[in-house]
Amino acid sequence: MGLFKNILNRFRGNEIDWDDLEETLIGGDLGIRLTTEIVDELQARKGKLDAESVVEACREEIQNIIGTEPAEIPTPGEPGKPTVILVAGVNGVGKTTSVAKLAAYLKNQGHGVVLAAADTFRAAAIEQLKIWAERIDVPIVTTQYQGDPSAVCFDAHAKAISTGANYLICDTAGRLHTRHNLMEELKKIRRTIAKQDESAPHERWIVVDATTGSNAVSQTKEFQSALDLNGVIVTKLDGSGKGGSVVAIKHDLGVPTKFIGTGETEADFKCFDPNEFVETLL
Repeated sequence: MGLFKNILNRFRGNEIDWDDLEETLIGGDLGIRLTTEIVDELQARKGKLDAESVVEACREEIQNIIGTEPAEIPTPGEPGKPTVILVAGVNGVGKTTSVAKLAAYLKNQGHGVVLAAADTFRAAAIEQLKIWAERIDVPIVTTQYQGDPSAVCFDAHAKAISTGANYLICDTAGRLHTRHNLMEELKKIRRTIAKQDESAPHERWIVVDATTGSNAVSQTKEFQSALDLNGVIVTKLDGSGKGGSVVAIKHDLGVPTKFIGTGETEADFKCFDPNEFVETLL
C-alpha cells in the first residue's frame, strides 16, 4: 500500500492522532528528522486538519525535497577523456547488477562504455560482471580474486581513454560499510583514478535497496565520508509503497537519486522521475 493511501485509510473521518501520524511517516521510511519537520509544520497550521490536507502537505513537502525534474544521465565524456562513474554499496543490494544495467542503458543510448570489475574481495562479483559484460557486449577489465581494486580502475581508465569510450563504470568494493579499511580503499581508488584525469571520478554513486528503509540512509551517510557522493541508484523500488529512503537521503544528505531498478531485467532500470515516484507513493 502506498504511503499516502495508508494515511488516508488511517485518518479519513477521524481526528489526526499525531503520534500515529509520526509512526506512519517513519514506517514509510521518511526518517525521524523529516517526519518531525512535517508534523511540526502541520501542527503550526490553523484550522481543522483532515486526512486529505495531511496527505497534500506531505506530498508538497516531498516534492519540494526531490524536485520535479527527471534525472538525466551524466554528460558523456569526449574521446580520450571519459566520464568516470564510481559505484559503491554493501553486499546484497544489487550493486553489480545495477552497474551492468547502467552500462547496458548507456550503450543503448549510443555511447562507448568500459567496465572495471573492482569489487575484488568478492569473487562472485568479478564473475557476475564478466558474464554481464559478455551478454551486453561491453569491454571489461578484471583481475584475480583479492587483487588490487585501484590497479583495476587505473587500467580500465587507461583502456577507456585509449579506446575513446565515453564512460568508464567502476564496480567497487561491496563489503560492509562499517569496515574502516573499505573506506580507505575507496579513497585510494579516487586518488588513483585522478592520476590520469584530475577531474575524475566525475560521478560517485551508491546503490541502496529501497526495502531496507533507514538502513539505506545510514549506508549512504557512511559512504558519503569516503566518496563525497553525488548520486544514488535505488533498487527494488517496485511500487510496494517503500522508497521513502529516497526522500530521506536527499533531505538529510543532499544526495539525489539518479536511477532506479524495479526488477531483474535490463529493461527494469531507468532514470529517476520524481513526479512518477510521488504518484507511486500515492
